Amino acid sequence: MSSEDVAAISAAVTCVTVVGIGLSLSIPLLSIEMERRGASSTLIGLNTAVAGIASICTVPFVPRLAARVGVAPLLGLALLVGAISLALFPLLPGIALWFPLRFVFSATLGALFVLSEYWINAAAPPERRGLVMGIYATVLAAGFAVGPLLLALVGTEGLAPYATGAALMLAGGLPIALARGLSPTIETGSGRGILGYVRLAPGALAAALAYGAVETGIFAILPLYGLRLGYDAQGAAGLVSLIALGNVLFQIPFGWLADRLDRSAVLLGAGLAGAAGSALIPLAAGHPAAFGLLLLVWGGIAGTLYTVGLAMLGDRTPPNDLAGANAAFVVLYNVGLMLGPPVIGGGLDLVPPNGFALALLALFLAFAGWLVAAERRRVRS
Repeated sequence: MSSEDVAAISAAVTCVTVVGIGLSLSIPLLSIEMERRGASSTLIGLNTAVAGIASICTVPFVPRLAARVGVAPLLGLALLVGAISLALFPLLPGIALWFPLRFVFSATLGALFVLSEYWINAAAPPERRGLVMGIYATVLAAGFAVGPLLLALVGTEGLAPYATGAALMLAGGLPIALARGLSPTIETGSGRGILGYVRLAPGALAAALAYGAVETGIFAILPLYGLRLGYDAQGAAGLVSLIALGNVLFQIPFGWLADRLDRSAVLLGAGLAGAAGSALIPLAAGHPAAFGLLLLVWGGIAGTLYTVGLAMLGDRTPPNDLAGANAAFVVLYNVGLMLGPPVIGGGLDLVPPNGFALALLALFLAFAGWLVAAERRRVRS
């Protein structure tokens, strides 16, 4: 890998990691502030769901806009608009105005992730793309862990937490400015829509959809499952920390593995391992040490769907279509993000308490079945 490639990848990774810290700080902050203003849990949930809607509506247009104005300038603009949007939340008098503002804020985040991941995918050498994506996912996961800790330091009241998040987003522009001459140029693509990219790289995009559903569902519903098992609130929330730690630990090893084996085989192995882990949850749940170890390993393996899926996307997509394919990847992740919690939460309600594990088992098996069918079609064509 050349020094220019290393510099370009480092700039994009640093940018999206700093933004990740700001994002992980803002999500709980906005929920807490809405509750403080008297909003119901349903209203808070609807406001949070605007993030997925914004990404689905705006992300498909990002590659076309970046082709006109450039990747680095559009990243800088998204960072600026995102920082201003975040700073405006505490200044608006009514919660109703938070819905359009949340849409704008989330749209800028969608653009940031699409362009940063495209930059990393384009700069990574094909033979080391899995490792590079593993490093990216690890650093991003660590950044997401920092946000809530930072919020604990600055507090949740007043302008300070919003100013801190906005400052972090603006700081993300520094590495982009320093490496602006290394940013890739987006070529005119084939004009495919989302379904066109699904046909082009079905396995990779299925990984994005599955990961969005599984990750969000686990983070939202696992604490409820813990409460049903008899954990107190602190212990139930702590179960999510084990999933997050597994995400940090497993990305680089699986990225390295995906550079040495067929990436579709690594994805299939991760999907089947996720299914096996889901099936073991009811058996391990009564044994805290075994349950904790299972969540650590299971959560780490599930997290690799995104990493290996991104690397596989880079392999299966022509260079002129890579930006559009990355946009489709983010869109499908957001579709999964919206579908996962109700599916997994519904499983918990229908078959308490092990419907949580059964719903996850079904999601992992559905992904594995789709991937096998997609690879068979690819071999025949």
